[in-house]
Amino acid sequence: MASTEIHRQTFRVAVIGVGMMGTAIAQRFIDCGHQLSLHTRSLEKLRPLVDQGARAAASPADAARGCDFVITCVNSADIVRSVVFGGGGVAEVIAPPAVLIDMSSIDPASTRQLAQELRGRCKVAWVDAPLSGGAAKAAKGQLTVMAGGDADAVAHAHALMQDLCANYTHMGPSGAGQTTKLVNQVLCALGFQAMAEAVRLAEMGGVDAGRLADALRGGRADSNILQEFAPQMAARHYPPTGALSLVLKDVDGVQALARSAGLALPLTTAARQVYASLVDGGLGTAQVAELMRQFDGAARIPL
Repeated sequence: MASTEIHRQTFRVAVIGVGMMGTAIAQRFIDCGHQLSLHTRSLEKLRPLVDQGARAAASPADAARGCDFVITCVNSADIVRSVVFGGGGVAEVIAPPAVLIDMSSIDPASTRQLAQELRGRCKVAWVDAPLSGGAAKAAKGQLTVMAGGDADAVAHAHALMQDLCANYTHMGPSGAGQTTKLVNQVLCALGFQAMAEAVRLAEMGGVDAGRLADALRGGRADSNILQEFAPQMAARHYPPTGALSLVLKDVDGVQALARSAGLALPLTTAARQVYASLVDGGLGTAQVAELMRQFDGAARIPL
């Protein structure tokens, strides 16, 4: 009887930056049989993954040595630069045919500069591959990834990324993935705030806001944001989905890109005021669904 087992191609992979998303990405790669080396600022956080066979590395260079793919997943362009080009950085050991896949969300201009520098120093391709979908989608291999870089490198990276993504799209040259992520973040940031306002409006109107997702399913207002976040907001349930400070960081990136092109984004500007007020009020580490706290006096938002 013929075997129906799917034989995956496996790789040596370094994941640098093992926070909430990095952990989910690493776990998915372990589940798919890849050989992992991991580095993050707090090595103790790696213990659950090490117990499953991953290797804890003392530095980014230690993690990247001998790997087919190096993934960075950190919070800013400065940190990306540090782990790649700083002391003990990836650039000290990476060599072709390895590819660096940056899954951080950083600005397109920095991405282009970093990619050019890595190519010049190490002859190694850089793929910017920011993601959407969160840790839950990563665990199922259902992320959406928008990729930028050389077409051959983006195609090569897909051999690994297909284990992580349900939707992987090459958007253009270096920086195009990050630009597309900013577009994604406009829609998400506005959508999160719109959902919070809709839930509160339902509550004030005497409607059971917990039923909104079912009631609006299939209509024009339906969306992943409605289905995921309306129930959380209605229940004041705040699972780890992403910090408000990170949403604000991305909105600031959107506005910086828009300003450079002389483009006004009035809705994005209005939403930024809400996020900034909450972060300034000490809720930077609060989760997205905690936007509901603006209606409980946690932020001073003008009518």
